[in-house]
Order: sequence, then structure tokens, then C-alpha cells
Amino acid sequence: MATKNTTSHKGTSTRSAKRKSVPEKKWSRQVTEHSDALDLEGGVFKKKDPKKIAQSLKRSAEHSKRKKSGSFQSAMSMLNFYINRAGKSLTKKEKEPLEKAKGELRKLFHRERE
Repeated sequence: MATKNTTSHKGTSTRSAKRKSVPEKKWSRQVTEHSDALDLEGGVFKKKDPKKIAQSLKRSAEHSKRKKSGSFQSAMSMLNFYINRAGKSLTKKEKEPLEKAKGELRKLFHRERE
């Protein structure tokens, strides 16, 4: 007579259930604050004026000696990174100046779309 396996799957794999979520949640903040690419002005992403955000990012990108790509690409990448990762919990009102800052960055670097 065959016996049934009464072992539950829940108890067999405890490794996948025990994840260290604390460090994973903070990696984007660490990148934003301690990036090797740009030395950002404190609170740059909290500003309400898209022009000031773009000017600060441009200044940081142009003065950085550690960036691996051009100034425009570095500045735009950091802005997109913040919007997509670090800024996931932003409200629509808080995200609006950041999205508009992309257009301002393009203007400052003379890369406007036609």
C-alpha cells in the first residue's frame, strides 16, 4: 500500500521566504547620494522649479571628472534614475517638475527635439 506524502511545501523552502528586504530597498538612495558619476547638489530632486533642477544637474555633470559618458548623458541618466527608481513613491505633483526638467536639460545642452 502506497503512503501519501503529508509534508507541506511551505516548510521545505525557508530560504526563499527569508529575504533581506531592508538593503534592497535602500540601494537606489545610496546611488543617488553616493554616486561615482556625479556630485549632486543636496536636495536637487526636491526643487520645484524644473529649470533649477536642470541647471544643477548640468553643473554637476560638467564639473564631474568621474563620469563615463558625456555631460548630457550623465545628467539625463541621473534624472531618469531618480524618477524611475528612487522616486517611485513620489506624488504626481512632486514628479511633475522632474519630468519637465528633462525638457529643460535638453534646452540647456541644445538637444531639443523637433
